[in-house]
Amino acid sequence: MSELARDALSKTNFSTLDWVIVILYLAISLLIGVFVKRYAVSMTSYIGAGRRVGPWLGIATMTGTELGLITVMYSAEKGFKGGFAAFHIAIIAGFVTLCIGLTGFVVVPLRKLRVLTIPEYYEKRFDRRTRILGGVILAFGGILNMGLFLKVGSMFIVAITGLPADGLALPLVMTALLALVLVYTVLGGMVSVIITDYIQFVVLSFGILLTTGLAIYKLGWNNIFDTVSLEMGDAGFNPLAEGTFGPSYVLWMTVTGFIGCAVWPTAVARALSMESTHAVKQQYTWSSISFTIRFLIPYFWGICALVFFATAAQDLQPLFAESEDGTPPDLPALYAMPLFLGRLLPAGLIGLVSAAMIAAFMSTHDSYLLCWSSVITQDVVAPLRREPMTSQQRIKLTRVLIVAIGIFVWAWGLFYDGGDDIWDYMAITGAIYFTGAIPLLVGGIYWRRGSCVGAKLSLIAGCTAVVGLEPLRVGVQNALGLADFTSAHVGLATVSASTLAFIGGSLLFPDKPKG
Repeated sequence: MSELARDALSKTNFSTLDWVIVILYLAISLLIGVFVKRYAVSMTSYIGAGRRVGPWLGIATMTGTELGLITVMYSAEKGFKGGFAAFHIAIIAGFVTLCIGLTGFVVVPLRKLRVLTIPEYYEKRFDRRTRILGGVILAFGGILNMGLFLKVGSMFIVAITGLPADGLALPLVMTALLALVLVYTVLGGMVSVIITDYIQFVVLSFGILLTTGLAIYKLGWNNIFDTVSLEMGDAGFNPLAEGTFGPSYVLWMTVTGFIGCAVWPTAVARALSMESTHAVKQQYTWSSISFTIRFLIPYFWGICALVFFATAAQDLQPLFAESEDGTPPDLPALYAMPLFLGRLLPAGLIGLVSAAMIAAFMSTHDSYLLCWSSVITQDVVAPLRREPMTSQQRIKLTRVLIVAIGIFVWAWGLFYDGGDDIWDYMAITGAIYFTGAIPLLVGGIYWRRGSCVGAKLSLIAGCTAVVGLEPLRVGVQNALGLADFTSAHVGLATVSASTLAFIGGSLLFPDKPKG
């Protein structure tokens, strides 16, 4: 890292007052975890909050989970690189969520079955082996999917507080944040997750509105649009234009928009915790607004960072530019947004926003850790045991797995070195699970002829999405001599392969009539 980059990261408005605000918030979160431990007495209460979540709390906690710090960071990165054209992802996500809310597609039938996890549905619809295979693949893809959450969240904190980015600060922040999340997630389960998600929703709502208004005031509305037009041209506004996105990418985002609300387990977990199917539909209908906003505002922050470096801090703009010979920029684009906020926000407000971002970080981590650990317990270990597991045994194993997954995420974040944007990394790792799961959920619920063999073939075909990870994808691209081979191409191909595998396997190997 150059001296200019170190100097740029060290200049921030973060003060002692801001540290006090952040520490107080973290202390409150820990107390919540300790207090609600008494309510986590069964697996239904531990991972499903007793199925007593009402629609308005469900909307707030669903937004809190999906608007995590990782979401803010990868969205700001997309806005910084793609301009207003990145807004198409938000519009698609909101529209698809609204359609799910109005129709109840997939999520309402799942809630009616009163399952706790998606693989549990696999057993009800197909067989136990499908549940175990689906649980293994879901846990594998899900854990990889959150593999960079801890690192990216820590990068935000390092950048906005002015800590040295090339020393021990990053791993130390990662360790401290992980310890904090593990403590209250292990203690309280879904109850503490929902309570902290709600608090995060309230705090973050105020923080993002104040920050957005201040950014517009400082940079000027017309200046923002004019600068994007000057820097990016038509590609900064039209996602179909030649540039960062393109038609195949837009199509891939339509698939991931459906996945994010109707198939992705951490979102579906909220539907399964709701008090009724009517509440589920209300939750999704109203959450369509927050699903759109959770992308739009971070995209806009990334765009504002681009404008700030192009107009008000031109000496720092070269830090984010790739050289003509292909040498990576001195600072990754992920640092652009927190570096911008560190100079934009005044003392006090920057502490509030940082506390809100850390809250967002925790609300996503706790939900994901709880989701993947409970899947392994409920859908892999328990079905393989000859003797039934008691609730206390399940809760104990889930807590052990939460810690183990947390340690893996810490190590993966430190050592994985891929070149994809964070959002593209998450989409392709998630595809390891969801490309095979789409046919099982949609076909299994709405097509009677779906068979056990078709289900297993679909899940196995979905695993091929792992090729979309940047190190593997580049190897395949070089081996086959492909000029244009992106993660979007891999994802779309895997969706097609899994669907064909499910349909073909079901028609060729139908289930035997029961009885």
